[in-house]
Amino acid sequence: MELRRLGRSELKIAPLVLGTNVFGWTADEKTSFAILDAFVDGGFNAVDTADVYSRWSPAGAGASETVIGNWLAQGGRRDKIVLATKVGSEMGEGMKGLSAKYVEQAVEASLERLKTDYIDLYQSHRDDPDTPQEETAEAYARLIKAGKVRAIGSSNFTPERLKSALDVAKAKGLPRYESEQPLYNLYDRAGFEAGLQKLCLEEEVGVIPYYGLASGFLTGKYRSEEDLSKSPRGRGVKKYLDDRGLKILAALDEVAAGHAATNAQVALAWVMAQPGLTGPIASATSVDQLNDLMASARLKLSDADLRRLDEASAPAPAGG
Repeated sequence: MELRRLGRSELKIAPLVLGTNVFGWTADEKTSFAILDAFVDGGFNAVDTADVYSRWSPAGAGASETVIGNWLAQGGRRDKIVLATKVGSEMGEGMKGLSAKYVEQAVEASLERLKTDYIDLYQSHRDDPDTPQEETAEAYARLIKAGKVRAIGSSNFTPERLKSALDVAKAKGLPRYESEQPLYNLYDRAGFEAGLQKLCLEEEVGVIPYYGLASGFLTGKYRSEEDLSKSPRGRGVKKYLDDRGLKILAALDEVAAGHAATNAQVALAWVMAQPGLTGPIASATSVDQLNDLMASARLKLSDADLRRLDEASAPAPAGG
């Protein structure tokens, strides 16, 4: 399995990251354990979660980290994975943001749920304009020095705020964000390509985008409003059912047929082939689903395939 370096850090990951926002929600613990086992056995290593997963579900915040921690507690797996989690999203009253005090409190809670002594990649889940970036970076520096965190990353940052954070880290000799986690897939291209991609390339910041399959839309499972009831995530797919979305599905159908592959495999392989991309994040609620996704890392799209997908998914020009 090809491993890609994450930014300038010492972390190296396979080009597909396992998203675990479904753990403890639409995937129970037994299923989640089977998915994690299959993922590692398949030669992959990067597992992404967040303290807030899944606050929106009956399981509540911390559920995903707890499931992963219970899996790690079985032993023999910690050195096989690059474990990434996030801090900053609201966990409860007064429990959010990137202040030094809160970050240092939140990391202890995550470590306890994850049943581990260290986090490989600790990410700022979203920007906190109310906290000086230097304060956050200094807190991360203390965590790295204490051996609780190996590297740090950002998520959902604008190009301007990521550049500012990188400049602060450089000027003050503090740890810098080695990765950014933006929304990016064949449909949702405009935001990342508008400036963030160029910055990440120039600054050697790794990119591990989420929603690599656009909430499942790019699998081809949803092609009409009637299909939206097929999954609890279906409601989030409705926005993709427009002319451009159907055009993308048609291109995916065509390219997939040429490779005897699935639409999901082609959609993820397209992301992997983009400049500066380290690896997309994708989640699965069954081992069968995961096996389908893992095959994307071994799918090599031709230049003609990439052009076909690029043309079908080209974002509308700004302003119209």
